[in-house]
Amino acid sequence: MFEPTEQGKDISIHSGVVLRGSNTREEDVHSTGILSIVEYSFGKCIEWKPVEVSVVSESQDQDPEWSLVNTHTTRARTISEGPDSLGRSRTVRILLSDLKSFRISRCGQQLTLMLRDGTTYVVFFQLSNADSFTSSLKTYLKFIVSRKDRNMYIVMEVEDSVLERSFAELDLFQENASDYVWKFVKNLHDRPYETTMEACSKLTDILLHKEPTRRVEEAVADLLNRSLTLDIPQPPVSVGSGEEYEVIGAPGVGFVLPPRPPCPRGGPLTQEQWDRCKDSEGRISNSEALKEMIFRGGISPSLRYEVWKYLLNYYPWDATNAERIELRKRKTEEYFAMKLQWRSMTPGQENRFADYRDRKSLIEKDVNRTDRTHPYYYGDNNAHLGQLYDILMTYVMYNFDLGYVQGMSDLLSPILCLMDSEVDAFWCFVGFMNKVSTNFEMDQEGMKLQLSQLHSLVVITDSQLAQYLDKHESGNMFFCFRWLLVLFKREFNANDILVLWEILWTDLPCKNFLLLVCVAILDTEKNILMENRYGFTEILKHINDLSLRIELPWTLSKAEGIYHQLMSVADHLPDHIRIIIGLEPQHKPEISDSEDEVATTESQTNGNGGRPSVSSDSGNIRFGNNEVSFERGINLSYM
Repeated sequence: MFEPTEQGKDISIHSGVVLRGSNTREEDVHSTGILSIVEYSFGKCIEWKPVEVSVVSESQDQDPEWSLVNTHTTRARTISEGPDSLGRSRTVRILLSDLKSFRISRCGQQLTLMLRDGTTYVVFFQLSNADSFTSSLKTYLKFIVSRKDRNMYIVMEVEDSVLERSFAELDLFQENASDYVWKFVKNLHDRPYETTMEACSKLTDILLHKEPTRRVEEAVADLLNRSLTLDIPQPPVSVGSGEEYEVIGAPGVGFVLPPRPPCPRGGPLTQEQWDRCKDSEGRISNSEALKEMIFRGGISPSLRYEVWKYLLNYYPWDATNAERIELRKRKTEEYFAMKLQWRSMTPGQENRFADYRDRKSLIEKDVNRTDRTHPYYYGDNNAHLGQLYDILMTYVMYNFDLGYVQGMSDLLSPILCLMDSEVDAFWCFVGFMNKVSTNFEMDQEGMKLQLSQLHSLVVITDSQLAQYLDKHESGNMFFCFRWLLVLFKREFNANDILVLWEILWTDLPCKNFLLLVCVAILDTEKNILMENRYGFTEILKHINDLSLRIELPWTLSKAEGIYHQLMSVADHLPDHIRIIIGLEPQHKPEISDSEDEVATTESQTNGNGGRPSVSSDSGNIRFGNNEVSFERGINLSYM
């Protein structure tokens, strides 16, 4: 790692500053420091140095399996040094020429620095404000106010020489570059999942830890995009129509999208409200009204243990108190019977059962790295880790066709923490998996369909953003993969994720509300992506850096507002959008006998096991027959 050997000259000094990098939880930062502009012979830097002992606690195992969509940035010219062996924070150094833009928020107390590679740093001023620091920057940088966000400032680019580096100089692969390419092509046919993920894993190291030239970056984007081949019509540019309405152009449709209505959030479901929904025998008398209350504000923490069992179909809404007691007794017996199946397997049986052996090994690895910083799972020889392992192994016996895929432990962890019971956690996990099991299927058709639907929603709600993403190798929406795979588990803190999940489990206000949550976040980040002219790599890194910095109530309100916007023009929506939000299509094409015969013949010969290629009705994203599929559970770090 690069470290200056010379003593820099402090030009501007600001004390009482807290800095949080891409992978530091805001609530874990208690170290203040000095933020300075420092001049070296190689250029001027923004530099942060701690003045107190840091108590930042980061597990070395935290999020390693998401190496492709995580940002642990180390660059030759921008230094972000982690804690040393004694737990003290080290210096963070950012070359001014690497600064792409910055944004001032929270009444001037917060400054967000965005670098050219998409890395983000958040600076908190305790003794002064961001204005005093940015005033110092004016002497050394030229920047302009964003036309779309008055709190955001774009640094003017300075033309400089770009070093041409050959493929070999980048040291992408240990093998000879040309040999590796041919080896990749040869293995692609025989081992599509393993070959693609091996390449992606190696490319990740270059994308996130080195500084490739733009030429290599485009090649990387092209490689990853081959698994989601784009066939996207050029969407028309939005046309303004007055100050309150916007005409949205989309493939084959044009209509007026009305203003987004305010959608205030409510309070969580209370004990009194819950009790009122029960009759004398314990049945839930009006489950729809109850779901509406949950959607509006979530559930009081003290009630989650009970209410989640209904939302996850462990208990039927119309079950009496006596029926629930009997049901839990049967479920307990069934759970331990399945658990006994794998617990009693002999070593010889395991040796002759490769699929079981592989899944067991994967569970062991994942359990040891799941939420280890959470108090419930913290420390060595933690009994709750044993329960997590037992539940996942038992689920393998419950649903061996699906088995275990990376990411499942993320979904189970909060449930076990809440239920604090193997049996209850297992059956709630079964209910959760029934809702999202397509995320983890080998062919990844479920994930591809969601990404395609997300792109369609962006096209219909903001064609300008959709067009920008398409032009910057991001129209496949792959940067949202982690959001959808584990339902934002890595993006929100422990409390917010519980609220989000219980809201999503109500299936209100529409089908696929999760996708509207994604659209709402992208709407919030639109100006940053476009004003900074982020490309494929920067978009991927910036979206990842949003982890633990997304405001849930505001996002939910915006997502609901987008839903009401769509519903207000529901009669004019194209059928593929109607289907996404749970409406009946208005036009059902009739298929003649001859067309049906042709379709049947094509499905038998399309090389996809009789399954047609996934595509939206508008043709926004089309997946080719010879695609390179995603590895199950985005298995990257174990390559």
